[in-house]
Amino acid sequence: MSPASSQIEAEGPRRERERRCIVSGEHDSGANLIRFALSPDGVVTPDVAAKLPGRGAWVRADRESIEHATKKGAFARAFKAQVKVPEGLADAVEALLSRRCLDQLGLTQRAAAIAVGATQVEAAIRAKPAFLLIEAEDGAEEGREKLMSLHIGLWGRPPAAVGCFSSSDLGVALGRERVIHACLLQERLASVWAADIGRLSGFRPIVPASWPTPWRSTGLGLGGADAGSKAIGSRDGRKDV
Repeated sequence: MSPASSQIEAEGPRRERERRCIVSGEHDSGANLIRFALSPDGVVTPDVAAKLPGRGAWVRADRESIEHATKKGAFARAFKAQVKVPEGLADAVEALLSRRCLDQLGLTQRAAAIAVGATQVEAAIRAKPAFLLIEAEDGAEEGREKLMSLHIGLWGRPPAAVGCFSSSDLGVALGRERVIHACLLQERLASVWAADIGRLSGFRPIVPASWPTPWRSTGLGLGGADAGSKAIGSRDGRKDV
């Protein structure tokens, strides 16, 4: 296993006990939730990697839940302290999740676990069903339709697909000027990435509304990413709520 692959594995979701959402009171795995910690000066801080020290509070990974927690004082109750909640907290979480997903694509490339560009992606699809197809949201419909149709023709179904990043964002993540098409090649790494995409879907559509319904209705189906069934690893010596 390459060092990049090992790093993704280490940062990826691992099974642990369920956590309780401070808004709904429901228990769920960490892969469906966002952890928040308090900074030394009492500021509520998103901890999307679940690594910050100290007591943690968990909120379901969607904009509505975080905004509800902010407006109704759920963080103060969870931390049992006076807290400062930054404006635009849900926007900050979305930005952090987006950055995390793009950074992981770069690590996946270093692990030689991603095909980039139409030629490589087409070859990957011809070899086996795609674990996850990544399409730039501003890419041309013709190129996307060609790859989708090829996958359906060869394997009888559209691939799990994501289309929530621009070609320039994908390009920066993958060391190119622009990237329109990409395809994850290893199931484990695709599952890790899909788990964070599943959390990001609580803040933005992961596929554009303009995509045909059969493509949009295809769930990720990787390690329970749609339902967030995998949890974030435990942190020794920390207490979470």
